[in-house]
Amino acid sequence: MLTNEHIKIENHPLEPFLPEGAHILMLGSFPPKRERWSMDFFYPNWINDMWRVMGYIFYDDKHYFEHAKEKRFDCERVTSFCSTKGIAIFDAASAVRRLKDNASDKFLDVVTSTSIEALLEQLPRCTAVITTGEKASEIVAAQLACTIPKVGKYIDVVLPHRYIRFWRLPSTSRAYPLALERKAEYYRAMLNKEGVI
Repeated sequence: MLTNEHIKIENHPLEPFLPEGAHILMLGSFPPKRERWSMDFFYPNWINDMWRVMGYIFYDDKHYFEHAKEKRFDCERVTSFCSTKGIAIFDAASAVRRLKDNASDKFLDVVTSTSIEALLEQLPRCTAVITTGEKASEIVAAQLACTIPKVGKYIDVVLPHRYIRFWRLPSTSRAYPLALERKAEYYRAMLNKEGVI
């Protein structure tokens, strides 16, 4: 019988996106398989709604970041937006085994967690860590030695040289059963509180 140890380990294919002056750090779990990517950046799956949520909030247009005819997101527009708004992005897992052939948190065996402390050391102005899924929330809570906030809420976490707000937001995967507009309400509330909008 095969065990998890026999499944190939996947290392994270992207470097952390840490724009200078970023004040929020957004962490998902781990990217989908590359054949599902529509751009070389975070939340690349065409059927993930992260960039539609951001388009809806900031431009009143959920298609703002899309090249719809090509079924891909505009990577340059997305990265420029994140840099301008002070949004750093990475994932809570740096290496995983996929127990099934998908990106579902349920079937990700985390081999190596990302060091949240190491990311925050590179983001001296960061005041908030946002998780966008259950697995990411579990990893961050374990490292920060705190409880997981309820969806749409945050808790204050005291770190050696600062305190941060740890937010738990709904996944933008369509597997998470909530309308895009409702998800956007949660993200808008966080972005308002953090002074991004």
